Amino acid sequence: MSQGGLPARLAVLNAKGGTGKTTLAVQLAAGLARRGSTALGDLDPQGSATQWCRSGWLPVCGGEQAWGVRAQHVVWDCPPSVQHPAAQRALREADAVLVPVLPSPLDLWASWQLVEAIRAEQSRRPTLRAWLVVNQLEPGSALSAAMHEALREFELPALRAVVRRRAIYRTAALQGVSVYDLGSRAAAAVAEIEAVIEEMQT
Repeated sequence: MSQGGLPARLAVLNAKGGTGKTTLAVQLAAGLARRGSTALGDLDPQGSATQWCRSGWLPVCGGEQAWGVRAQHVVWDCPPSVQHPAAQRALREADAVLVPVLPSPLDLWASWQLVEAIRAEQSRRPTLRAWLVVNQLEPGSALSAAMHEALREFELPALRAVVRRRAIYRTAALQGVSVYDLGSRAAAAVAEIEAVIEEMQT
């Protein structure tokens, strides 16, 4: 665990695609980079995080290099499969796991297998921290009662902070930068990424 309670090795993991995992991993790495040396481990075979950061504004490592990188913080963008060897290794080596879920109970329930794998790892390593985080919530909308109830059914805590679906995240990806680089128009997005980081620290 790094100073201040922030995880030194954070795995962003979900068993299915389309949950905004890479976007969240890149933005969290950008936020952590403002607190100390940070690297992004691109473990997803699609290599989207590597493409996003191709200009070199954030160190990105793939393959075996993603494991031995020296930095205060390492964020692993994991493959969308709990069975993938890289995802399993990240789960074994991470200090903390963040599971992005879409604001739909059906999508959340699709994460049961992953949650069970995390809980099994926590039984072996009680120091492993893990959270669910609602991702891609429509701007201006609140979580439905059904979603709140579904979140309570899981044994993993859900962060109070949520990440909303915003065009500025797509803009950042197209420009190969983070929302932190896009000025005042990205202030709301930066605030919600900061809220996630701060809550992980407590």
